[in-house]
Amino acid sequence: MVQCVNHLATDRSPVVDPSTPFVVLKFGGTSVSRRHRWENIAHLMRERLAAGQAVVTVVSALSGVTDALKAIAALHRDAAAMAAAAEALIERHRSFAGELGLDPEILEARAGRLRQLVADPRAPEGGHAWQARLMAEGELCSSTLGAHFLRSLGLDVEWLDARDYLTSREQPIQTEWMRYHSAQCEPRPSAAVREALLARARAFITQGFIAREGRGRTVLLGRGGSDTSASYFGALLGACRVEIWTDVPGMFSANPKLVPDARLLRRLDYDEAQEIATTGAKVLHPRAIGPVRETRVPLWIKDTERPALAGTEIVPEALQAAPSVKAVSLRNRITLVSMESIGMWQQVGFLADVFAIFKRHGLSVDLIGSAETNVTVSLDPSDNLLDAGVLEALCGDLAQVCRVKVIAPCAAVTLVGRGMRAMMHRLGELLAEVGARRVHLVSQSSNNLNLTFVIDEADADGIVPMLHAALVRARLTGADGDPVFGPSWQAIAGEEAPRLQRWWEERQRELLKLAAREPTPFYVYSGQTVAARAERLNALSAVDRRFYAIKANPHPEILRALAAAGFGMECVSAGELAHVQATLPELPPERILFTPNFAPRAEYVAALAAGVHLTVDNLSILADWPELFAGRPILLRLDLGRGLGHHDKVRTGGEKSKFGIAAGDLGEALALAHTAGARVVGLHAHLGSGILDIAHWKAVHGELAALAERVPSVAVIDIGGGLGVPNEPGELPLSMAALDAALTEVKALYPRFELWIEPGRYLVAEAGVVLTRVTQVKRKGQTRFVGVDAGMHTLIRPALYEAWHEIVHLAALAEPGQERVQVVGPICESGDVLGEDRLLPPCNEDDVLLIANAGAYGAAMASRYNLRGLPVEVYRDDL
Repeated sequence: MVQCVNHLATDRSPVVDPSTPFVVLKFGGTSVSRRHRWENIAHLMRERLAAGQAVVTVVSALSGVTDALKAIAALHRDAAAMAAAAEALIERHRSFAGELGLDPEILEARAGRLRQLVADPRAPEGGHAWQARLMAEGELCSSTLGAHFLRSLGLDVEWLDARDYLTSREQPIQTEWMRYHSAQCEPRPSAAVREALLARARAFITQGFIAREGRGRTVLLGRGGSDTSASYFGALLGACRVEIWTDVPGMFSANPKLVPDARLLRRLDYDEAQEIATTGAKVLHPRAIGPVRETRVPLWIKDTERPALAGTEIVPEALQAAPSVKAVSLRNRITLVSMESIGMWQQVGFLADVFAIFKRHGLSVDLIGSAETNVTVSLDPSDNLLDAGVLEALCGDLAQVCRVKVIAPCAAVTLVGRGMRAMMHRLGELLAEVGARRVHLVSQSSNNLNLTFVIDEADADGIVPMLHAALVRARLTGADGDPVFGPSWQAIAGEEAPRLQRWWEERQRELLKLAAREPTPFYVYSGQTVAARAERLNALSAVDRRFYAIKANPHPEILRALAAAGFGMECVSAGELAHVQATLPELPPERILFTPNFAPRAEYVAALAAGVHLTVDNLSILADWPELFAGRPILLRLDLGRGLGHHDKVRTGGEKSKFGIAAGDLGEALALAHTAGARVVGLHAHLGSGILDIAHWKAVHGELAALAERVPSVAVIDIGGGLGVPNEPGELPLSMAALDAALTEVKALYPRFELWIEPGRYLVAEAGVVLTRVTQVKRKGQTRFVGVDAGMHTLIRPALYEAWHEIVHLAALAEPGQERVQVVGPICESGDVLGEDRLLPPCNEDDVLLIANAGAYGAAMASRYNLRGLPVEVYRDDL
């Protein structure tokens, strides 16, 4: 790989060292359509010239011009309309020349060429060769404007015709359309070209998108052609890097339009980038990667408006890391062609015959799935000209050898990351969620880099955010410390909420004093934070009753505080019910909700005797214990066929979940309840925990209410809990105003039902922290461990749910992290890891670390494993 070396030359140096490294910069249509962006281009070129590099700048046509030229080509049978459209395009370029402070007459030669093309006697034929010459004018005009403007700013820039350097090669199968509209070149590093250019100047501007074929005719490089042009020039010149400057900061872990908290991907290798580009990322065309891969030239993707952002760096070597999903992508408008024949089984050459037909029609196959009697392939419209005529002709030929079925429109959802096979055990539950949709094809790539499934396009809504939330995570403390995942799109776009001061940062001194008095590890709960979260939920005008899920944290002071704030209590066991009754003896039974799951009969008897609300989630107990429910009001817990949440172990819906009655069995449940003499007064659903998507509660509310309309006795809709709390850097908190608006919208459609919720973690997670002391530090090779006296016996969530908890050095909150460490506990288990790859200041024995967001499912799930003691819990109203 060529290195970028500083030769300390100026941009007007008359003598150029022949070893001067080249940098290729590419700017797209939006980057060349405004004066201030051209000024930015000049600044970037100067920076590279000052660093001793020669610069070749590749530019696209002005924004919208390529489409305008396509429209002119489509008018080829109407000479007058075509001439008028051409004049409008010429005027646009002349106007932009004026905006740049240039004499519009500099475009006269190009304008004359455009007029000549539209007046060409061959124009009415609309041939591909003529179209290619016409379309090339966009880049030729923009580069002409750019060259004059850069010179006006004092840059000594040479204009190059890209067609003099890039020659297309013949393809084995090449239609006329492919020859002229989707050409491919194969440039090799050329010392002669380097030397010839360096003998002329150190700064050049040229065109993207265009090349020349062997007979000298203009050809186009197809969609993303300017990116590919830059890559070709990088390979030809043996550049030290190619920089693609665009209107986004780089490649992201998902489309930010679908996933606002998608992460910038800082560094990828060629193979990873190729997969992400091929499977849906629009920022870089897949064809742009091949030429730089062959010559091992790094490729950067940068943001023209925000040049200081690091962007995405695509390099030859992959980072050594554990298998992980780096991106989730979605491609719509996919067409599947399913071919079936009993005769294909063990028939030599059947697939060769079938694919020869696709080849004859000039169609490129993307995904392939095969069985003994069926082969199904996908066609991507970005790589194929797919219209009704093409498909009809294809199917006609295929019908000679098999039965054919076309399935469209479909969507291809792809997970990209190294070592996909090693992650299959982690993907099982998520793929079960996908399986609830109609899956037509599943493909696992042979290079172990992606897993793709094809579903109906109508079923693709919401699937990318769900998969991204579950699978894509920054590995190190904070986005800034992760070598792969950068900041979120929201943070870059300025849409991220300002960072809030955490209560434990403000109370650092008090917590350190507590740590000096109490034996660690121990929990500290902030009463003020609990009260603040309760106040937020009380502000939900759409909600009629709120029950606290005490399993999250049954500390007596928390129960008293929430009861005083008007909350009822939701219990899942007889033990929890007894605890509530003992702690809150004045709490009336109508403010207690009992929602057991596979509990013994005696617990139902106790709950019914106490007169509390009761949820039933199993048909068999209605059938087997009818005497228990005779004359009793009950709620039915339904499974709506899906589960959501931050981990598969907290998703409580779907066929394999042990919770709830299948929604399709509601009729049977009502019949059994009627036979038992029970009265169904409510429908309930709780599908998971840690959910930050407001659309989830709106959907659950609407689905339950629609079902309840069929049951006259139902008066209550309970949408459960699961309100998420931001854990990882960049996650936005749940908007209570947006949640209230969504619930109010549904309630307006179904006003006769009371709405209940039963949050747990939302109320207490942020209120609790664990204080723990460093016991030992250790280094093994390149890995550094910080041992603490808390472990999975104190806080099991990291081991059980792969939960991310912020960990800080309490006495050094203001100090930057200096070393990446594994924070581990004293339990004799490999899974006793509280935090992986955390960036911390230096840690020594007896230093106090704080583990944040530990107020829910922390002490409540603590154990005496290894016969270690249970942690003390400290509740403070003044914190």
